[in-house]
Amino acid sequence: MGAYEYSALNAKGAEKKGILEGESSRQIRQQLREQDLTPLRVVEVAQKEKQRQTRQHFARGVSVTALALMTRQLATLVRSGTPLADALTTVARQTDKPRLKSILLAVRAQVLEGHSLADGLAQFPHVFDGLYIATVSAGEQSGHLDLVLERLADYTEIRQQTRQRVQLALLYPVILTVMAIGVVTALLAFVVPEVVKVFENTGQSLPWLTRALIASSDFLNNNFIYILIFIVIAVLVFNRLLKNIEFKTRVHRHLLRLPIVGTLIRGMNTARLARTLSILSSSNVPLLEAMQIAAQVLTNLPMHNAVETAAFRVREGSSLAQSLEQSGYFPPLLIQLVSGGEASGELENMLEHAASSQERELQTLIATLFGLLEPLLILTMGVVVLVIVLAILLPIFDLNQLVR
Repeated sequence: MGAYEYSALNAKGAEKKGILEGESSRQIRQQLREQDLTPLRVVEVAQKEKQRQTRQHFARGVSVTALALMTRQLATLVRSGTPLADALTTVARQTDKPRLKSILLAVRAQVLEGHSLADGLAQFPHVFDGLYIATVSAGEQSGHLDLVLERLADYTEIRQQTRQRVQLALLYPVILTVMAIGVVTALLAFVVPEVVKVFENTGQSLPWLTRALIASSDFLNNNFIYILIFIVIAVLVFNRLLKNIEFKTRVHRHLLRLPIVGTLIRGMNTARLARTLSILSSSNVPLLEAMQIAAQVLTNLPMHNAVETAAFRVREGSSLAQSLEQSGYFPPLLIQLVSGGEASGELENMLEHAASSQERELQTLIATLFGLLEPLLILTMGVVVLVIVLAILLPIFDLNQLVR
């Protein structure tokens, strides 16, 4: 049995869309005809999602907010004793996201056939990642699915809050930077050429600052299209090169060496690693499997490879703390907490403390950096505008002295 999206025409010729469950598309068409509907299109939800993922290399999944809300609702229903299939139906009815509704009903169809919830979710890997599926599977095996879903909802909400903080912190500096570039470009392209005309007939020798400004303005006016084309081509070529794993790894390694950017990248990926390992450990997922899943969560390739190498060392008998320390990418605090957790048998709690500590440190760093960035951008813009104004006023001062 599966879930099928359909579109059909009623007796009045109006199109109707919805989702039905059945054994095949033929059965769904028959159900529609029994309802006096003329089927136009019937597509299995699972097949449609596979095609979407094939067509788009970066297939968009469900929003983090919708996923967190769905997980929280499902956990509440399961905890209240609602059968899993009925809980999935209820959550699907409550969501206002058509795509999420289709996916939940497709998962429900798999559950009704006797498959586990994790198996049903695994059909949609671009929506439910390895962490989500492995944690749900562990919760089903241990009989504590409601607790596991609560942890997943907490993790998803924390991740969404962190992302929103970063986006809000970036919003003002990005707007200010765009405006600054726009103002300077407009001054060089339109204002400076008009001012230059005033000095062309005076025959006076212009100051070096004014000559430099005129040269910059002429270069921008004469080569603006070429500059724009060069930027577009450079971006396209760079994106193309990033598809090469070796080139992308080198770029990510260089980013880690940058003073501020590297600190942010290390902090974000360390927080993700600690939080992911904490959730998986608390769900009784084996450590090696948890490390393989946690590696997929990291966005920086050198750190991703470091975790996979650490997993290999753990398999060979090394401790987790020593394996992570040998990579040189993870902060001493994480290593010390993991080492203490392994020694005391409370690795889950120590990973939780490490994740919370790293997230607080990351939030403080982001707030500090962007708090300093805003006045710095304003000061830079003011200096640039001041230089342009001085370049325009200096010849006027010289002209007044000649007149005197």
